[in-house]
Amino acid sequence: MDLVGACRAFVSVSDRGSFTLGAAAARIPQPVASRRIAALERHLGARLFDRSARGAALTQFGRDMLPSARRLVELAEAMEHDAERARLAPVRLAVPDLCPTPALARLDAAARLHGLHLDFHPAPPERRAELLRTQQVRAAVTAVPGDEARWTVPLGLAGAEEPQARTVYLESLRAGRAERSAPRRVWVQPEDDVPHVRDRVLRVRDTVGLRPAQVTVASALTAAVAEVLGSRDLLLCSRLQSAELGLRWRPLGELRLVRGYELGAVTGDEAERIRERLDGDIARCLGARGTKGDGG
Repeated sequence: MDLVGACRAFVSVSDRGSFTLGAAAARIPQPVASRRIAALERHLGARLFDRSARGAALTQFGRDMLPSARRLVELAEAMEHDAERARLAPVRLAVPDLCPTPALARLDAAARLHGLHLDFHPAPPERRAELLRTQQVRAAVTAVPGDEARWTVPLGLAGAEEPQARTVYLESLRAGRAERSAPRRVWVQPEDDVPHVRDRVLRVRDTVGLRPAQVTVASALTAAVAEVLGSRDLLLCSRLQSAELGLRWRPLGELRLVRGYELGAVTGDEAERIRERLDGDIARCLGARGTKGDGG
């Protein structure tokens, strides 16, 4: 038996003293209201109403049961209201702070089609992990090694000048002894200041004989781009990001580097729900070329 529905009909009829008016107020047909109240009477073991041509009058048993029925109906309505609020509550999602506003807007629009409302918190990799760990966000796009990633973004080197070669080797940046100008540098932006990217570049730097300062981690993307625009320096970035910044991009010769991303959440169900509904949309927002399990 639908106990809440029966109590709702019981309360509505008792408030109006009529099965017809009570059913209309409860937005159900009058026969349905009668059946629900009859089922409730059978369930409770006594009549709730004295029925007559002039209407429906509460029995003493009905008067005794009415307060409990009213509390149950009010509690059910409060629960339904809370459920609606929970469904519409935005999911606080930490995302890379290099995601452009149009890409985030498209991701948000796609989420709304699936009944999800997103509240973006742009942050660098370490901060995103901290926000998730301390549950300041419900989910986060976290930085992971490429072989653990759901989404990957290939990285290369970009500069203000058109490259002479189709591939840029770090070895080609080695300064000659007679060269008087400052040696060219590679700028690593905050999004790539993670061990599985930064440390691999540093190892190649040392292997090919570059000076320590020729691979520099920038404090901010804006500062790194300013250095690149005003010199022959290079920025470690994706092809899509280089186009957004007005730079010329080439793949890196000595090693294959990717940004790897996975979705973490406070609960596994939350992560799976977001991945199922927004997998491709998150990939497009990140500028990723494929997802785990889709053939890349």
